[in-house]
This record gives sequence, C-alpha cells and structure tokens, in this order.
Amino acid sequence: MPQPMRLAALVCFACCVAMLMVSPPAGAANEEATRIGGIDVVVWTPSDGRHEHLAVVVFSHALYLCPTQSRYLTEVLADAGYLVIAPRHGDSGCSPSIRPSFWRMSGKPSPMWSDDDYRDRGEDIRTVVAALPDDPRYSTMANLEQLALVGHSLGGYTVLGLGGAWPSWRLPGVRAIVAMTPYSLPFESSEGLRHISVPVMYQAGSLDPIFTMPLEQFGYEETPAPKYLVKFPWANHMAWTDFGISSRDAIIAYMVAFLDHYVRDAPEAELLHTALPGVANLLHDSNAPLTMQQPRRTANVHAVSELH
Repeated sequence: MPQPMRLAALVCFACCVAMLMVSPPAGAANEEATRIGGIDVVVWTPSDGRHEHLAVVVFSHALYLCPTQSRYLTEVLADAGYLVIAPRHGDSGCSPSIRPSFWRMSGKPSPMWSDDDYRDRGEDIRTVVAALPDDPRYSTMANLEQLALVGHSLGGYTVLGLGGAWPSWRLPGVRAIVAMTPYSLPFESSEGLRHISVPVMYQAGSLDPIFTMPLEQFGYEETPAPKYLVKFPWANHMAWTDFGISSRDAIIAYMVAFLDHYVRDAPEAELLHTALPGVANLLHDSNAPLTMQQPRRTANVHAVSELH
C-alpha cells in the first residue's frame, strides 16, 4: 500500500518543522540533546534526580519526524523511573540531510521489503545500547538488564525488527517492546512477527486504518505471547506524537503498566486485562510461554471491549 505510506510520511514531514519550535515544559523530566556512541540522541532522565540503575527505554521516531516528536510520552516514562534515549535516525526531518537509497523507499510495495530496508535504524539503536556501559555519563545510570524498545510508525517497524521480526536484526537483552501504530505490512509475507521473542504491546487507533487493519488481520495473531493490542477509538496516526490530543492518558497508562511488569518485574496490573473508558478494544494473551516460532492459533486469547 505505497500511496498511504507516502501520505503518512508527508504528514509526518509537515509536522516536523513545527516540532522543532516546541520547547519542553518547565518542571518536566530532564531533557538533553547529546551523542552516545557517535549517534545523535535526545535523553530524558527523571526530574526527581534519580540517576542510578534506571531501566532503559530506547525510543524510535517515525519517518521524517524527530527524537522529540512524543515528549508527552518520553517525559512521563522518564518520570516513571526510566532512562529514555531517542536516537535521531538518518531519515529524520531534523537531520542535516536525508540520504537517498533504494533501501529508504517508504513507498516501495511491502512485499518487496526485506531486512535491508531501514536496517540503519536498527543499527543506530544497537550502537547506542552497546555504547552505554562505557559512557561515563550513563554507565551507572543505565541498567541494561532492564531494556525496552518503544517505537511509533516506522519506529514501530524498527523495534519489531530488533525484537526478531527480522531475525538478522535481533537485539539481545530486550525484555519488552511497545509498537505504536507500527508499519507491519513488510512482515506479512515473511511471517516475521512469528519470530518475535519478547513480550509486545501494540497500540493502534480506529482513525488510522492503514496501520491498524494489518495488526487486526494478521499482526496480533502471528505474534507469540505474551502480547497485547490496545485500540483507541478516536486516535489517528499522530495520536502518539505531541500533535495528537486524543486518548493520551490511556496511551500512557497501558504503556507504563506493560513496561513496569515485563521490564521491571512489577506485579501484573489489572489494567492490562481491563478496557478503560474510551478504549475501543483490548486483546491480550499473557499466559502462553514464549517461543521463537508459533503456529497460527486462537487459544488463550481474550478480548475486552468498552461497554457503551
């Protein structure tokens, strides 16, 4: 579906310039633009001064957007006790230049995609994670035994690839993935989502059918458990950025509950089995053991819908 993908990319690009002009609100988590392992990144740390042994979240931005595209999420995650790091990928509209390449053609039909497409995004994250133990600023701050990946749109594609959807990308040590309205169509023909080896939460919106329908048609089913799919009724593709205004509280609540449980070993919150008011649908399968590959199945899958 190349045309919708191009359209989404153009919308993201149009928003990017405006995002550059937005400053973080006073009193929010500490934000710093820096470099880690030679990669330009933005880092958020808790505003209460906690700087020791923090669980790590690496955030992958959408095509043409910026590391700061979702401050409302990255700041809350930092103040929830996470070290949040967002690399600036080479396709970012905030980069000095966007390098053209056959492997950077977002409008290419999804069956033609392979693990070469946007591989550099995965390598950015791999490089940052590998550099943390030797970086004096973060060596004692970052607890890489508690590592999670979060991504939006093409960033969702990126983190799913690192979770095993592209087996050659697999990043060891990842404990959980949150894929927010990810571009998952490239994994349909390869059945790559069957190879994911960590718990996954998908978040999607009813007003974003191009990205939501593939998750409902094959993505959720083919992903091994533990897995969750939370669908928000008034969310479009930009709901997970600072330009979105719908469902923010619920988006944050499900994400933090999921990460706390699977990354920091907190007890599983009842929220992960409950549809909050304003949630269109919640699918979850948290009981089955993880496997590297899983046949198509429907057992132990639960759906919770909002009561109207």
